[in-house]
Amino acid sequence: MEIEKRVSQKRFLLYALVTIVLVRIASIFLMGPMPQDAYYYLYSQHPALSYFDHPPAIAMLLRLFTWALGSNVIAIKLADSILTIGTVILFYKLALSFYPKAQAARSTMLLLSTLMVSILSLVSTPDTPLLFFWTLSLLFSYKAITTNKRVWWIVAGMAMGLAFDSKYTAVFLPFGLLLFLILSASHRKKLATVWPWLTCLTMVIFSAPVIIWNIQHNFASFAFQGSQRVGQITAFSIKPKFIFGLLGHQLALLMPILFIALFFGLYKLARKYGKKVAEIPANDLFLLSFFLPIFGLFLIISPIYWVKINWMMPAYITGILWVNAYLSEKWFKWQMIVALVVHLALIIEVVFYPVHIKSDDTWVGWEDLSKQVLSVQKQHQANFVFSDDNYKTSAELNLYSKDFVYAQNVIGEPALEFDFLGTDLSHLAGQSAIYVDSDPRFKDMAMNNPDAEKLKNYFSSVQQLPLIIIKRNGKPIRKFYVYLCSNYRPPIRK
Repeated sequence: MEIEKRVSQKRFLLYALVTIVLVRIASIFLMGPMPQDAYYYLYSQHPALSYFDHPPAIAMLLRLFTWALGSNVIAIKLADSILTIGTVILFYKLALSFYPKAQAARSTMLLLSTLMVSILSLVSTPDTPLLFFWTLSLLFSYKAITTNKRVWWIVAGMAMGLAFDSKYTAVFLPFGLLLFLILSASHRKKLATVWPWLTCLTMVIFSAPVIIWNIQHNFASFAFQGSQRVGQITAFSIKPKFIFGLLGHQLALLMPILFIALFFGLYKLARKYGKKVAEIPANDLFLLSFFLPIFGLFLIISPIYWVKINWMMPAYITGILWVNAYLSEKWFKWQMIVALVVHLALIIEVVFYPVHIKSDDTWVGWEDLSKQVLSVQKQHQANFVFSDDNYKTSAELNLYSKDFVYAQNVIGEPALEFDFLGTDLSHLAGQSAIYVDSDPRFKDMAMNNPDAEKLKNYFSSVQQLPLIIIKRNGKPIRKFYVYLCSNYRPPIRK
């Protein structure tokens, strides 16, 4: 009976995992484009060494897939999904360095159970290539440390450079490597050789596209991602909602059981070793060196700075591998059950949309909006279209439009990558435009929009047009204000 029970349980866990994977596959074809999909697709249509807010890897990935499969949403999501499959395969190969096959497979099931993998598979972000090259870097770094083949030090540096070409979070890779070598008594002597430093140098060389772009643009991207955020952190204003936001996001990202298990594992580690870091087994120390710096840093700054849901993702590659040893079969089973329920809820939301998202971070309604905006533009013979909902509405409209759709730089406001696309606003002088403004938290069909007053500083006349209402099953789910703006006066360039 006991054997039958175990077989039945394993079969259930396998079915649960297969269902989760099928939900992700179905969502590729059922889910509309997220604003991030559209924004990084816009990157891909303007090839460059790097971009204002992120390095170029995601743009190169989307350009390859849309070139091969056409410029459509499915091609974009297939790009993310296929590269994420690569990440999962690399994760399993890395897990085999620390566990026998059964436990390596168990670790991989834990990874696959998370919403993190769903996000990486279905939403285009720089994290998709980052996690691929991050995992590849870990695999090569471990081989470099544990074998006598010096070539692994070089290829580890190459992978780290490609990770940096994906997202700046990759700076934690050489940091983690050096931290491990410093803390590991058995491997510390490697610091006296040229090889770890050659790894770092190779990373810098393979990061050249990002470095060159920043030199050419007065280090705009490094300043945006680095010094500006450091300045905001040092302002030091404690906001409890930021802490709860981080905890809520990470509980959702990993599922509550896995996220809580990380703290349980750290508690057990602290009780067992205390300050005796040298006694921690080398394999555990390796995994912790790439997990704790990111995890700890963002936990520490969370009371004073809003930590986005995806910032901790790289830490979880080794974090999941490490915590697998602390997760009992009972809690592993519950992790899979919770993950199954969450992913079934996800596919219901994707297909039927029972919970309306009060944000522009949604996959619903963008194609319909684009068609209606194009109709309004033709009706009023406007020369161009723009929006200032951060980058989101402009990016989505660009995804479906043959003509370029502008962002808030039209009215003199910072517009992320839209400021760097080489779009000359001076040639628009005197022309008419359609302005589209989202109201994601609308409560009624009122026409008033005080934000539109700023348009009068850049156009000689501003006329409000009928609202664009996106409906689903006869119910309004999106609301957009629309204006006809005449005789454009571009902002004076500083």
